Amino acid sequence: MLEQWFDVEYVMELAEKYKALGPFVGILLPMIESFLPFLPLFVFVFANAGAYGLLKGFVLSWMGTVIGSYAVFLLVRKYGRNKILKRLTTHPKVEKLIFWVERNGFGPLFLLICFPFTPSALVNFVAGLSDLKRTHYLFILMMGKFVMIFTISFIGYDLRALFTQPLRTALLGLFIALLWFVGKRVEAHLNAKVEKDFNELTKK
Repeated sequence: MLEQWFDVEYVMELAEKYKALGPFVGILLPMIESFLPFLPLFVFVFANAGAYGLLKGFVLSWMGTVIGSYAVFLLVRKYGRNKILKRLTTHPKVEKLIFWVERNGFGPLFLLICFPFTPSALVNFVAGLSDLKRTHYLFILMMGKFVMIFTISFIGYDLRALFTQPLRTALLGLFIALLWFVGKRVEAHLNAKVEKDFNELTKK
Protein backbone atom coordinates (compact mmCIF):
# COMPACT_ATOMS: atom_id res chain seq x y z
CA MET A 1 0.00 0.00 0.00
CA LEU A 2 2.75 2.44 0.97
CA GLU A 3 4.65 1.87 -2.29
CA GLN A 4 1.68 3.32 -4.20
CA TRP A 5 2.59 6.75 -2.84
CA PHE A 6 5.95 6.45 -4.60
CA ASP A 7 4.19 5.85 -7.95
CA VAL A 8 3.75 9.14 -9.84
CA GLU A 9 1.02 7.70 -12.08
CA TYR A 10 -0.98 6.52 -9.06
CA VAL A 11 -0.82 9.92 -7.36
CA MET A 12 -1.72 11.66 -10.64
CA GLU A 13 -4.76 9.40 -11.03
CA LEU A 14 -5.72 10.20 -7.44
CA ALA A 15 -5.37 13.94 -8.08
CA GLU A 16 -7.44 13.66 -11.28
CA LYS A 17 -10.12 11.57 -9.53
CA TYR A 18 -10.59 14.08 -6.76
CA LYS A 19 -10.07 17.16 -8.92
CA ALA A 20 -13.81 17.78 -8.65
CA LEU A 21 -13.25 18.59 -4.96
CA GLY A 22 -11.25 21.63 -6.05
CA PRO A 23 -7.79 22.43 -4.72
CA PHE A 24 -8.24 20.45 -1.46
CA VAL A 25 -6.34 17.29 -2.48
CA GLY A 26 -3.58 19.29 -4.17
CA ILE A 27 -2.91 21.14 -0.91
CA LEU A 28 -3.53 18.20 1.42
CA LEU A 29 -0.95 15.75 0.02
CA PRO A 30 2.12 18.04 0.33
CA MET A 31 0.84 19.15 3.75
CA ILE A 32 0.67 15.53 4.98
CA GLU A 33 4.26 14.97 3.83
CA SER A 34 5.42 17.61 6.33
CA PHE A 35 4.14 15.38 9.15
CA LEU A 36 5.18 12.10 7.49
CA PRO A 37 8.53 12.93 5.85
CA PHE A 38 9.06 9.37 4.59
CA LEU A 39 6.41 10.14 1.94
CA PRO A 40 7.84 11.42 -1.38
CA LEU A 41 7.14 15.16 -1.68
CA PHE A 42 8.49 15.31 -5.23
CA VAL A 43 5.88 12.75 -6.36
CA PHE A 44 3.04 14.88 -4.95
CA VAL A 45 4.46 18.00 -6.60
CA PHE A 46 4.85 16.17 -9.93
CA ALA A 47 1.26 14.91 -9.66
CA ASN A 48 -0.12 18.38 -8.89
CA ALA A 49 1.75 19.93 -11.81
CA GLY A 50 0.54 17.17 -14.13
CA ALA A 51 -3.08 17.23 -12.95
CA TYR A 52 -3.66 20.95 -12.40
CA GLY A 53 -1.12 22.50 -14.76
CA LEU A 54 2.23 24.10 -14.01
CA LEU A 55 1.07 27.35 -12.37
CA LYS A 56 -1.92 26.07 -10.38
CA GLY A 57 -0.14 22.84 -9.45
CA PHE A 58 2.85 24.81 -8.21
CA VAL A 59 0.67 27.15 -6.10
CA LEU A 60 -1.23 24.22 -4.52
CA SER A 61 1.97 22.32 -3.71
CA TRP A 62 3.65 25.45 -2.35
CA MET A 63 0.68 26.29 -0.13
CA GLY A 64 0.43 22.72 1.15
CA THR A 65 4.09 22.33 2.05
CA VAL A 66 4.32 25.79 3.65
CA ILE A 67 1.18 25.19 5.75
CA GLY A 68 2.39 21.73 6.81
CA SER A 69 5.95 22.81 7.58
CA TYR A 70 4.80 25.83 9.56
CA ALA A 71 2.30 23.69 11.49
CA VAL A 72 5.14 21.32 12.48
CA PHE A 73 7.25 24.31 13.52
CA LEU A 74 4.41 25.71 15.68
CA LEU A 75 3.69 22.33 17.30
CA VAL A 76 7.36 21.87 18.21
CA ARG A 77 7.48 25.47 19.45
CA LYS A 78 4.46 24.85 21.70
CA TYR A 79 5.30 21.38 23.00
CA GLY A 80 9.09 21.49 22.72
CA ARG A 81 9.54 21.67 26.46
CA ASN A 82 7.84 18.36 27.29
CA LYS A 83 9.98 15.49 28.58
CA ILE A 84 10.44 13.63 25.29
CA LEU A 85 11.37 16.64 23.15
CA LYS A 86 13.47 18.10 25.96
CA ARG A 87 15.67 14.99 25.83
CA LEU A 88 16.15 15.46 22.09
CA THR A 89 17.07 19.10 22.68
CA THR A 90 20.00 18.06 24.84
CA HIS A 91 21.41 15.81 22.10
CA PRO A 92 24.77 17.38 21.09
CA LYS A 93 23.98 17.58 17.37
CA VAL A 94 20.52 19.09 17.92
CA GLU A 95 21.96 21.50 20.50
CA LYS A 96 24.56 22.68 17.98
CA LEU A 97 21.97 23.12 15.25
CA ILE A 98 19.69 25.14 17.54
CA PHE A 99 22.57 27.37 18.53
CA TRP A 100 23.58 27.91 14.92
CA VAL A 101 20.03 28.67 13.73
CA GLU A 102 19.66 31.28 16.46
CA ARG A 103 23.01 32.83 15.58
CA ASN A 104 22.80 32.83 11.76
CA GLY A 105 19.08 33.05 11.01
CA PHE A 106 17.77 33.78 7.51
CA GLY A 107 20.52 33.04 4.95
CA PRO A 108 21.56 29.48 5.81
CA LEU A 109 18.00 28.33 6.54
CA PHE A 110 16.79 29.79 3.25
CA LEU A 111 19.53 27.92 1.37
CA LEU A 112 18.75 24.63 3.11
CA ILE A 113 15.02 24.90 2.41
CA CYS A 114 15.64 25.75 -1.27
CA PHE A 115 17.18 22.36 -1.99
CA PRO A 116 14.72 19.46 -2.48
CA PHE A 117 16.92 16.84 -0.80
CA THR A 118 17.38 18.71 2.48
CA PRO A 119 15.77 16.90 5.47
CA SER A 120 13.09 19.57 5.89
CA ALA A 121 11.50 17.75 8.85
CA LEU A 122 14.74 18.22 10.80
CA VAL A 123 14.92 21.89 9.78
CA ASN A 124 11.33 22.49 10.97
CA PHE A 125 12.04 20.65 14.22
CA VAL A 126 15.24 22.53 15.03
CA ALA A 127 13.70 25.89 14.07
CA GLY A 128 10.78 25.15 16.39
CA LEU A 129 13.14 24.49 19.30
CA SER A 130 15.16 27.65 18.62
CA ASP A 131 14.32 31.22 19.58
CA LEU A 132 13.74 32.19 15.95
CA LYS A 133 10.69 34.46 15.65
CA ARG A 134 7.53 32.87 14.23
CA THR A 135 7.07 35.52 11.55
CA HIS A 136 10.71 35.25 10.48
CA TYR A 137 10.49 31.49 10.02
CA LEU A 138 7.21 31.78 8.09
CA PHE A 139 8.88 34.25 5.70
CA ILE A 140 11.92 31.96 5.30
CA LEU A 141 9.62 28.99 4.60
CA MET A 142 7.56 30.87 2.05
CA MET A 143 10.62 32.07 0.13
CA GLY A 144 12.67 28.87 0.35
CA LYS A 145 9.75 26.56 -0.52
CA PHE A 146 8.85 28.88 -3.42
CA VAL A 147 12.20 28.16 -5.06
CA MET A 148 12.16 24.45 -4.27
CA ILE A 149 8.55 23.71 -5.25
CA PHE A 150 8.74 25.72 -8.47
CA THR A 151 11.87 23.82 -9.50
CA ILE A 152 10.24 20.44 -8.89
CA SER A 153 6.97 21.56 -10.56
CA PHE A 154 8.82 22.77 -13.64
CA ILE A 155 10.63 19.44 -13.91
CA GLY A 156 7.47 17.37 -13.49
CA TYR A 157 4.66 19.32 -15.17
CA ASP A 158 4.86 17.23 -18.37
CA LEU A 159 5.45 13.79 -16.90
CA ARG A 160 4.42 11.86 -19.99
CA ALA A 161 7.23 13.51 -21.95
CA LEU A 162 9.66 11.89 -19.53
CA PHE A 163 8.64 8.50 -20.92
CA THR A 164 8.53 9.53 -24.60
CA GLN A 165 11.61 11.78 -24.84
CA PRO A 166 14.69 9.92 -23.57
CA LEU A 167 17.04 12.89 -24.13
CA ARG A 168 14.86 15.17 -22.00
CA THR A 169 14.66 12.48 -19.34
CA ALA A 170 18.44 12.15 -19.31
CA LEU A 171 18.93 15.92 -19.03
CA LEU A 172 16.41 16.14 -16.19
CA GLY A 173 18.10 13.24 -14.44
CA LEU A 174 21.41 15.07 -14.74
CA PHE A 175 19.84 18.27 -13.40
CA ILE A 176 18.32 16.44 -10.41
CA ALA A 177 21.67 14.79 -9.68
CA LEU A 178 23.32 18.23 -9.84
CA LEU A 179 20.73 19.62 -7.41
CA TRP A 180 21.41 16.72 -5.06
CA PHE A 181 25.19 17.20 -5.28
CA VAL A 182 25.08 20.97 -4.74
CA GLY A 183 22.56 20.58 -1.93
CA LYS A 184 24.73 18.04 -0.14
CA ARG A 185 27.81 20.25 -0.57
CA VAL A 186 25.95 23.22 0.92
CA GLU A 187 24.65 21.03 3.74
CA ALA A 188 28.15 19.71 4.49
CA HIS A 189 29.58 23.23 4.47
CA LEU A 190 26.90 24.47 6.84
CA ASN A 191 27.38 21.48 9.15
CA ALA A 192 31.10 22.24 9.32
CA LYS A 193 30.29 25.86 10.11
CA VAL A 194 27.92 24.73 12.88
CA GLU A 195 30.68 22.63 14.43
CA LYS A 196 33.25 25.43 14.17
CA ASP A 197 30.99 28.16 15.59
CA PHE A 198 29.79 25.96 18.44
CA ASN A 199 33.33 24.91 19.39
CA GLU A 200 34.50 28.52 19.36
CA LEU A 201 31.64 29.49 21.67
CA THR A 202 32.26 26.66 24.14
CA LYS A 203 35.97 27.53 24.35
CA LYS A 204 35.20 31.08 25.50
